[in-house]
Amino acid sequence: MGEGERARPRYRRVLLKMSGEALMGAREFGHDDRVLRQLAADVAAVHAMGVELCLVIGGGNIVRGSTLAAAGVERVTADHMGMLGTVINALAVQSVIEKQGVPTRVMSAIPMSAVCEPYIRRRALRHLEKGRVVIFAAGTGNPFFTTDTAAALRAAEMNCEVLLKGTQVDGVYSADPRTHPEAVRYERLSYLEVLARDLRVMDASAIALARESRIPIIVFSVGEPGNFPRVLQGRAPHTIIEEAEG
Repeated sequence: MGEGERARPRYRRVLLKMSGEALMGAREFGHDDRVLRQLAADVAAVHAMGVELCLVIGGGNIVRGSTLAAAGVERVTADHMGMLGTVINALAVQSVIEKQGVPTRVMSAIPMSAVCEPYIRRRALRHLEKGRVVIFAAGTGNPFFTTDTAAALRAAEMNCEVLLKGTQVDGVYSADPRTHPEAVRYERLSYLEVLARDLRVMDASAIALARESRIPIIVFSVGEPGNFPRVLQGRAPHTIIEEAEG
């Protein structure tokens, strides 16, 4: 292992937010085995660096509350169904991470003690202090709030130093680089710039909560193997969103 691989992480406690769709890989529904194994390997690498780690994963690969609501399902019911999708994803991710030898706990905002722990802040903090990876499921437990907002909320509650948003591109661009080759990647943005330019990195309530809690947001490509540990070492392309200087 070279010197670059041994670079110390810049943060001690972090939260990674991923969409459920990121778990699909090339599939149209559910989970891609390769993606799950890659995520587990990256989490294990970050854990081995001594970083205290928690995750929030969406449920869009299984069910999206907004889509169901548009199809006629009552909105609150649809959102609760979406929350259950995040629990399914959390259990799947827990299983593959533990196969890497990393102790992991799933904590749900909707109590379901037969399959996971209820979310209790002090217990979650204790898990992190003991070196366990904590996966927060079921969003905030409330309808009308996205898993982006849940991620910002849990990052604040866990006293995380940074919130990482894993996407399919290596940062925030002026337009979708997959359809606009001329799009420019931003190295650094302020929270207010993200909102004013409608860049849609995360929803507005998540950005506002991160700003109020002074938690920087790092946007990077989670699809590239090894990018998660590299970005924590400052060795992978990313965009950082934080308070403007001055």
